[in-house]
Amino acid sequence: MSLYTRFTAHIDAVLDALEAEGVLPAGLNRKPVTVEPPRDPSHGDLATNAAMVLAKPAGTIPRALAEAIVGKLQALDEVTSATIAGPGFINMTLTDATWRAELAAIHGDAADYGRSQLGQGVTVNVEYVSANPTGPMHMGHCRGAVVGDALATLLEYAGHKVIREYYINDAGGQVDVLARSAHLRYCEALGEDVGAIPEGLYPGDYLVPVGQALAAEYGDRFVGAPEAEWLASFRTFAVARMMDMIRSDLALLGIHHDIFASEAELQAAGKPAEAEAWLRAHDLVYDGVLEAPKGELPDDWEPVELPLFRSTKFGDDQDRPIKKSNGSWTYFGADMAYHFQKAQSAEQLIDIWGADHAGTVKRIQAAVAALTEGRARFDVKLIQMVRLLRDGEPVKMSKRAGNFVTLADVVREVGKDVVRFTMLTRKADAQMDFDFAKVVEASKDNPVFYVQYAHARISSLGRRAEDAGIDLPAPDLSLLGTAELGLVKLAAQFPRVVEGAAQAREPHRIAFYLNDLASAFHGWWNMGNDDPRARVILADDPALTATRLFLAQGIGQIIRNGLALMGVAALTEMQ
Repeated sequence: MSLYTRFTAHIDAVLDALEAEGVLPAGLNRKPVTVEPPRDPSHGDLATNAAMVLAKPAGTIPRALAEAIVGKLQALDEVTSATIAGPGFINMTLTDATWRAELAAIHGDAADYGRSQLGQGVTVNVEYVSANPTGPMHMGHCRGAVVGDALATLLEYAGHKVIREYYINDAGGQVDVLARSAHLRYCEALGEDVGAIPEGLYPGDYLVPVGQALAAEYGDRFVGAPEAEWLASFRTFAVARMMDMIRSDLALLGIHHDIFASEAELQAAGKPAEAEAWLRAHDLVYDGVLEAPKGELPDDWEPVELPLFRSTKFGDDQDRPIKKSNGSWTYFGADMAYHFQKAQSAEQLIDIWGADHAGTVKRIQAAVAALTEGRARFDVKLIQMVRLLRDGEPVKMSKRAGNFVTLADVVREVGKDVVRFTMLTRKADAQMDFDFAKVVEASKDNPVFYVQYAHARISSLGRRAEDAGIDLPAPDLSLLGTAELGLVKLAAQFPRVVEGAAQAREPHRIAFYLNDLASAFHGWWNMGNDDPRARVILADDPALTATRLFLAQGIGQIIRNGLALMGVAALTEMQ
């Protein structure tokens, strides 16, 4: 149990006692009660809003309730003082022994320090990447891939069971274009001069080996053959090769999915029809005519009766067709069935989408709410695109033009850890620039370097103490001073940060916290530049050396735990 969890329990016990004494009525909703660090560290170590949020429903004033709470908090062995601030906030200052014990807990729990049971084993399906299988991964996919993977790891660490899923969009017209592009490369592999790649086909060189593999598989059987004879088999072959390439590219980032769900297989299995039948049985699909588009009508528009989902019943601005006039499924109809399928094995669903899909969020949320009868929590995380910069100029990307920057190229240039950390240095819905020079810059302005350097510095301390021949005794935590305990207080926030990030579905909070922790550690380290007695390694003081080394190693453990959640290695030395 982390310190913050323990003090939440202390507050609960105090409120239970006040209920028993008749000061508080029974049955108050305590969910809004928080325990967190005060905004101003000079106010104490912990703060609670218990009196502020419970006074009104209890029929009293915040300050009067705060006085009753403070009286009981002051009796706790871990509390040196509890005071009331403003209209009824409560600040607590804890004993130094409490913080020393927390440092020992960090060492004792090691890789599990910060692990939580918040999720209570609830299954969450996190679907991310889901790029069309028409080419290799490019940097347009990278941010969503990293955010989704880090979120999945974070949720597992916070006590959820997680399913990592990739949806293969292999049923649309884009895979027919892929098959035709692969056929052109197939003919090229057999000696035909194909000339310039025609408009509308994928021109990238990544299809050259696919064409060669098709030539090896089929010989010249389909050269000059009607499209109907080869389209289906070439489509299946090319999609399989593209997915092999995508899996390989994702592996460079350390990303692996549990499930690859095929849209084509979903439709072949009749899942959209099953979803439609369920919705009709619950009067959530009806046959109707869409309203005419606003403004001047297109020449080809005609009122056609279509099966419409009652999306407006769940907050959407209009009902949505699930089939086209030719009887095929709309994108929404297929996506609706896919989410219905995912909800069969998960209690919560999370989709990681590009920001360009923002317009479809409401309708999918409506569909999930309908199909799960409101049981499944469903979140859509929208990811803004990443702008690549080299020499201050944007790097252009275009899959159709064949000159895009692949994810593999970037990972090989700057490294997996740099890419993953950088993708988590801003909120997912905020714009991001990925500057090739800045992400590898050795400066405090580069959080990737700054955090890794902190861990490398800590790793060097043990080696330096050994090289100095210092015979280290057991650490004496009573030797920790105010600056050292300040570091412990920040380190002790890690479990709280983990739970907050998991609840908000925001893995970038881990990166922000690690940057703050690294900054505090570097500040403590740099005190030794002005005062030699403030250094960690003191050849003439083994006891203080052992104690400060124990503190530094505790900070290193927190950094390792946080980096592990981000999928980033903790370096022991900088190159």
